Amino acid sequence: LLNKRKLFTKEKKTQRSIFLTNKGKSIKLSEIKELTHISKITSEMLSSGTWKDYDIKPFDVTKPGPSLKAGKTHPLVNLINEIREIFISMGFTEIRGPIVESAFFNFDALFQPQDHPARELQDTFYLNNPKFAKLPEKDRVLAVKATHENGGDSNSLGWRYQWDENIAKQTVLRTHTTATTMRRLAQFYRNNDKTPVKVFCIDRVFRNEKLDKSHLAEFTQIEGIVIDENVNLSDLIGLLSEFYKKMGFEKIITRPGFFPYTEPSMEVSVYYDKLGEWLEMGGSGIFRPEV
Repeated sequence: LLNKRKLFTKEKKTQRSIFLTNKGKSIKLSEIKELTHISKITSEMLSSGTWKDYDIKPFDVTKPGPSLKAGKTHPLVNLINEIREIFISMGFTEIRGPIVESAFFNFDALFQPQDHPARELQDTFYLNNPKFAKLPEKDRVLAVKATHENGGDSNSLGWRYQWDENIAKQTVLRTHTTATTMRRLAQFYRNNDKTPVKVFCIDRVFRNEKLDKSHLAEFTQIEGIVIDENVNLSDLIGLLSEFYKKMGFEKIITRPGFFPYTEPSMEVSVYYDKLGEWLEMGGSGIFRPEV
């Protein structure tokens, strides 16, 4: 009660006393030799013998050493792992593809004409060894050939030129992960699969372009694709909104855009609070019938 009324306070004190034992009293001060404490012995001490004049600190070899601060995961790897978890939580399955890709899957399967500027040396890395790649089954190659030349069965006029199979065989360092998506699409239609598919790809791509602070010859690209007869543009917008919200962005907008192999196409932007501005995050769309 007195303590609650602050009439007195409690303090804890420790008192220690040191005194000499009988053995200590029997030692003469003249017999005591002062030694310097050291924790390590140098080569000079060993050669001169002066190590005997020091009090060496005992070394316990059984004790664990100091913990080492090893390397940490790169921020880009952390972001990739976070995005991978988001895709998986949304029901997607990860797919991988070869870095050395055929021009067929990298360009032709995406209905990109063989004289397109993006296929030139200043934009794409072409390989000399191996110089050519094996194309998929013949009926798939003939379907792409017909689509380029006259539209095939896509209700399109095509590009109206003579498609060259040897150009499609050329090997490149893939310029986008959509080449991997094309391989999955080809597998889907080859197996006549009617089951909806949701896949994503996170991998390295390569562009032969001028290097600066924001452009490198090698970078990581991310994409997802849904294959289903019963999805439309509204479903795509819903998936994009859910994806970016899971990344922590609340304000998301989509606006019309243009990409060679999708129609309609959209660009996605998010509002970044720390910068106070909208950031373009990527493109999206529905594959054209020619694809």
